[in-house]
Amino acid sequence: METDKTVKILLVDDEVKFLKAVSDRLSIKGFDVTTAANGDDAIEAANKGGFDVAVVDVQMPGTDGSQVLKILKQNHQFIEIIMLTGHATVDSAVECTRLGAFKYLEKPYDFDKLVEALKEAYQARLQKKFESNLKRMEAIQKLSTHQSPLGLLRAMAKLDDNRK
Repeated sequence: METDKTVKILLVDDEVKFLKAVSDRLSIKGFDVTTAANGDDAIEAANKGGFDVAVVDVQMPGTDGSQVLKILKQNHQFIEIIMLTGHATVDSAVECTRLGAFKYLEKPYDFDKLVEALKEAYQARLQKKFESNLKRMEAIQKLSTHQSPLGLLRAMAKLDDNRK
């Protein structure tokens, strides 16, 4: 992958053998992978580490994949999330898409398709972050022409308060 840094992946699945196998294969491909075997651990890990993309199993005991998706999207502005499931339904796919999932893939999964989806999700994340930063810079530039230095600092603080 042609990036300046290693893409940080959060891989979430309650099937531990599957989790280890996919994690090992993604690590060999050069991804920085952190795993979580349940939804609560995934949310905790996401709060600790700036992940670029999460791959989340839909059906898990306790906090399920759609709940994890919803919480991660609320708390992490630029993260992209790929849902992975062995129990695909149209309703589940629609719900996950509505909640902001980048892709919805079925198990058994094709590893090359997963890697391609991760690369696409990472590029989408970079684009969103770039556009957000561009808007912020334009807003600061606009503010700077109409404000005293103290007024500009207050306006910038307000801009920062509006970001997640």
